[in-house]
Amino acid sequence: MNPLLYRLKYLSKEVVVAYYLQLVVLTDKGRRNFEENPEWIKELNRNMELMGVKVLTQYALLGQFDFVNIIEAPSDETVAKVAIRLSATGTVQPMTLAAIPLDDLIETLKKDPHTPW
Repeated sequence: MNPLLYRLKYLSKEVVVAYYLQLVVLTDKGRRNFEENPEWIKELNRNMELMGVKVLTQYALLGQFDFVNIIEAPSDETVAKVAIRLSATGTVQPMTLAAIPLDDLIETLKKDPHTPW
């Protein structure tokens, strides 16, 4: 099965919400905001929740990315909307990856072991 079709099948039949890993890079403007008001990042999280995305956990990172969020949302479209709106603020550059819980993936493979990816 085509990976995109698998994703659509997974979202439409097996879960009510989907999980995502969001890697976030602060822009220069975002770094200034964060330095001046460290609580600003929590305000961003609240805004995400108002748009339909729940931040389950968040970590500050050392390295190429500044934060990683584990989030849940009702659809890929909702996550895309949030990513676009966050980027439009000019403060963050999010990269969002769909995540399938490992046990769900294992169960799917057991149900139809001969379906090609």
